[in-house]
Order: sequence, then C-alpha cells, then structure tokens
Amino acid sequence: MRVLVTGANGFVGSAVFARLQADASTVVTGAVRSLAGNPSTDGLLHAVGDIGAETNWAAALESVDVVIHLAARAHVLNDSFTDSLAAFRRINVDGAVALAQSAIRQGVKRFIFISSIGVNGNVTDTQPFSETSSPAPHADYARTKYEAEEALKHLCTGSAMELVIIRPPLVYAAHAPGNFKRLLKLVSSGIPMPFGSLRNQRSLVALDNLVDFIITCTRHPAAANELFLISDGEDVSTADMLRLLAQGMGKKSLLLPVPSPLLAVLATAVGKRNIHTQLCCSLQLDSSKSRALLGWTPRVDVRSALAEAGRRYAQTA
Repeated sequence: MRVLVTGANGFVGSAVFARLQADASTVVTGAVRSLAGNPSTDGLLHAVGDIGAETNWAAALESVDVVIHLAARAHVLNDSFTDSLAAFRRINVDGAVALAQSAIRQGVKRFIFISSIGVNGNVTDTQPFSETSSPAPHADYARTKYEAEEALKHLCTGSAMELVIIRPPLVYAAHAPGNFKRLLKLVSSGIPMPFGSLRNQRSLVALDNLVDFIITCTRHPAAANELFLISDGEDVSTADMLRLLAQGMGKKSLLLPVPSPLLAVLATAVGKRNIHTQLCCSLQLDSSKSRALLGWTPRVDVRSALAEAGRRYAQTA
C-alpha cells in the first residue's frame, strides 16, 4: 500500500508519517509546503508550495493508494488577515477539494480527511456529540472544515474513491502546540490556578491513539465512506487534566476552588469568554462507533497518557 500524508511535518502529520515508515507493508510519502528546514528523507517528501485551488499535486500523488489529508490552516492567535474566513477557506476548503479532484484523476482508492469536533460545536450540555448530531460550527476554522466535508462528500459521490472523515477533539502530547502547550507551561510554572471547583467533562484524544486510528482507517474495509468521532473513550474534567499533568511532572497541583460562574464573569469582563468556554465548559463526544464498526480500541488510556505527557514535558522543558 502506498500512502501520501499531507502536512507531514506537522504535529499529527509527522507522527503518522513516522508510524507508517516503520510499517514494512507500507510505502509512505509526505507533502509539505517547502523542503527548507526539513531533514533529508531520501526523496520521500514532496514540496507542493502554498495550498489552495491551484496547488499541483500530480507528482505527490503518483501511484498513491490512500491519501491522509492533515494539512490545514488551524487556529491563529494573532490573525493579520483582513478577511480571516477567506484565508481559512482558501486552504481548508479549496485546497482539500483540489487535492481530492487530483486524487480521483490519479486513481487514489481512499481519501482520509481529518476534520474537527468543532464542526459539531464547542459545548455539550445534556448528551455527547455523535456522528448523528447536527453540525453547528462555532468559528471560522470549524466552519471551513465542515464546508470541506460537504464538498468532499459531493465530489466523491459517484467516483471510485472512498472518503473517510475523522473529527477529533483536542489532540494532546508532550510536544503538542496551541492550547495544550499553554496548559503544560501553566502547570509547569507552579502558579495557583482557579479551577479546583470545575466538574466539567471533556473528551480528548492522545496523539498515539489518533495516529493508530488514522492508520486503522487506511486499511479497514468498513471505514469506507464513514464519519467517525474519535476520542480516548474516557472523559476528564479540566481540574483532573491539570492534576494528571502535574502528577507526571512530579509537581503538586495548586487548584483554587473558584466557582465556574464567577470565572465566567471574570473572563467576560476581560474579553476572554472563549477561554472560559474551552477550559470550564463540557465538550463530550461518543466514539463508540469506531469500536463497534472497526473493532478499534485505544492504545493508551487518558489518565496514563496525560501523566506521561506531563512527564515528558518536564524532561524537555
């Protein structure tokens, strides 16, 4: 089997690429924006430039059986674009469609699109999200991921190429970027945090588990033309997450029992209501379909994986 991984030098992409390289039954190549700064990989990386409607994927797709599309414009803290939605759409929608169109022309058998649980929303109240939940994207990133999903489904209908869509929640590891990296730094600092009273529940997925599931979807016949919400299978509160990270770092967690409603008032007052939502509200998903349909089970459990992320972060910080 020949597999192309886009975004092969990214957080998830590099882990998928490395795992497939270790598989003797798979020939893996990667697509990156530029070869500058990438280590030598014996010609296994293809530089495709900026991703959009005009990207030329022909060389990268030669003889490929499966595409794992991870390259995307993700969350941007200090966005300099005047039209942020258009910038997201150019890469996340137009780029994905151009890649899929080229993949169909070149006879690719399966296209695996890594989307986001944000397509469903950013908060759950009474029940977890599942594959049958109505989409309700809450931000430009999630909105364009949903638009890409719909465009890819339309494109693949009637073609010979199978489509698999995966919507993960927060993906974590010791070297994770973004919000999880900021949490690791916060815990490592030893600063008291006002989250001791939180009883929210959040679904997460360890990098090892997500990589294993993606690779399962490259081979399993039952994954064809399916949507999957994927997680570690056990949810944790933000307070428990911080305690487990601190445990792995060999530190004592200092969590002050500040009520969540008061945190919401304070966050709103300083214009950080979105951070309160991410840290204090619940976001749960039901990932039972992956187990029932594919027989997949997580390689690591959430509590062990969070503690391990803390331990490894402390070793490298």
